[in-house]
Amino acid sequence: MIERHQGTNPVEDDTRRIEQQCGTSVSDRPRGGPRPSKSGGRLNPQVEVVIVTGLSGAGRGTAAKVLEDLGWYVTDNLPPELIGRLIELGAATEPPIRRLALVMDVRSRFFTGDLSAVTEQLRAQGVATRVLFLEASDDVLVKRYGFARRRHPLQSESADGTLVAGIAAERVRLAAVRAAADLVIDTTELSIHQLHRKLEEAYGGGAPAALQLTIQSFGFKHGVPLDADMVLDVRFLPNPHWIPELREHTGREGVVSEYVLSRPGADDYLRTAHHLIDLTTSGYRQEGKRYMTVAVGCTGGRHRSVAIAEALGEVTGADIGEGVVDVVRVVHRDLGRE
Repeated sequence: MIERHQGTNPVEDDTRRIEQQCGTSVSDRPRGGPRPSKSGGRLNPQVEVVIVTGLSGAGRGTAAKVLEDLGWYVTDNLPPELIGRLIELGAATEPPIRRLALVMDVRSRFFTGDLSAVTEQLRAQGVATRVLFLEASDDVLVKRYGFARRRHPLQSESADGTLVAGIAAERVRLAAVRAAADLVIDTTELSIHQLHRKLEEAYGGGAPAALQLTIQSFGFKHGVPLDADMVLDVRFLPNPHWIPELREHTGREGVVSEYVLSRPGADDYLRTAHHLIDLTTSGYRQEGKRYMTVAVGCTGGRHRSVAIAEALGEVTGADIGEGVVDVVRVVHRDLGRE
């Protein structure tokens, strides 16, 4: 999880938070590497660590989000002396943290530009550790900074205060880190989806990560869900609202769902919708997307949309384990809102 806090100095805010969680003080610790574990020098050998670093503007933030989607626990600019403690704390959580991604950049006062001490100590303590370095050409970095309207972190320290000089200074500062990296990715010609695929191949642990599917019923009179990727309109089905003995029931109850699903066209519609969802989720996964929301709407969101959403949840839930969808959630947004 990437945690970001507002404050006058984000790094100091993060440090105070970490100190509170770990029950320790950074100022009381020696600098330069992970603190030895309480178990006699070896940390949890089942933990994997990837250190994400590289040039500013080359895609560290995007890489962090991708790793988080792939199941890595992501943290920004953790002081090196607290890495060991975080691994220990992660091993004690439920479920335990097995894959930890540490994002480090030159803006952190804890980043010295030399990660060798950190990686050597982690490996000596039994932790599988890799370094990912992201870079891009000067031209592309200049364009990205121009688009974002941000200053380079080393721009003010460069000789003439220009963006190009700041980028050059950062390349020099990180030359040793790049040389020692296990994987260097040049993002100059990469789209976000192409970078996603490269990271998935390197850190996904095998098959491409699956997708979380949310099926949400709603009533059109309350508005279409803003986060819907696909909208299905089931108002063509007869409305149970006009049947007195069904009016007070909902689509989650058998008496209503049996009525809705037995109407002419309902079965064909379910099969077609399931096929469309299957095609779309497969394409989403190939494009690096990890979440999809299908909104199913009727007039009020009480009968037809609820019954169809429940039925779609059952048929798509049967797809779990086939490598495309790993979680199916059924949500009824407007149920009880009438």
